[in-house]
Amino acid sequence: MKFKRSVAALLVLAGLAACQQVRTTDGGAIGVERKQTMVSLLSNEQVNQMAAQSYADTISKAGKEGRLNSDVKATRRVRAIADRLIPQVAVFRRDALSWQWEVNVETSPELNAYCAPGGKIMFYTGIIEKLKLSDDEIAAIMGHEMAHALREHGRERMSEAYAKQMGLQLLSAFTKGKYDQYMGMADQVSAIAISLPHSRTHESEADAIGLELSARAGYDPRAAISLWNKMSEASEGQPPQFLSTHPSNQTRINNMQSLMPTVLPLYETARKKG
Repeated sequence: MKFKRSVAALLVLAGLAACQQVRTTDGGAIGVERKQTMVSLLSNEQVNQMAAQSYADTISKAGKEGRLNSDVKATRRVRAIADRLIPQVAVFRRDALSWQWEVNVETSPELNAYCAPGGKIMFYTGIIEKLKLSDDEIAAIMGHEMAHALREHGRERMSEAYAKQMGLQLLSAFTKGKYDQYMGMADQVSAIAISLPHSRTHESEADAIGLELSARAGYDPRAAISLWNKMSEASEGQPPQFLSTHPSNQTRINNMQSLMPTVLPLYETARKKG
């Protein structure tokens, strides 16, 4: 038993040693400079491959059910906006220009859109139609979702989960399982104290980078404010901020307003360039 605990401890320590501090993007004008903890055994390429496979499965299913790009007007509109946003990613990471970007629209009532790791973008018609989005507002959403991919937030969350699991195993190994019955509670405390705030950090970073991407592409960054006002009205009864993976709508609106003096000049420059 002692030998098994020692082996378990060594494995955990080896796992923790595999974590490293990295900077996935340059700061841009808005200055996102936070270093991120990543598990070195989980590369960005691996995450991108997994995301590409999942995206391909989604595309295949939606295609078979007649829901993929069936709204031709919306598809053309979303892709045109993406064509202006994608070149701006070089400000944050030049290698993202060579990603295999893909943009599709699925006919669905969901108020949702995402950009999977590696640049796989999906918009749902529901968010466009129900919120009556302008092009500037679509750009705000798309820039936000692209920012998650640029910052490798998905990989960071996976690394965080791995490190947390290793930590709980380390505790179990050194306490001989004495406190295993409290592991569930420890996991909940960790989620509230660490994971959820971290997720809110991801959202705030994506908001900031998204503002800059849309502004540099010539889309009015102030549309992000009108967008989240619409989202606030559509998401009545959202949970308290400290129990949410997203900042409260008012918090994120306030944060974005504070960034306007930085991004509005970028927008005006882009407009002058046409």
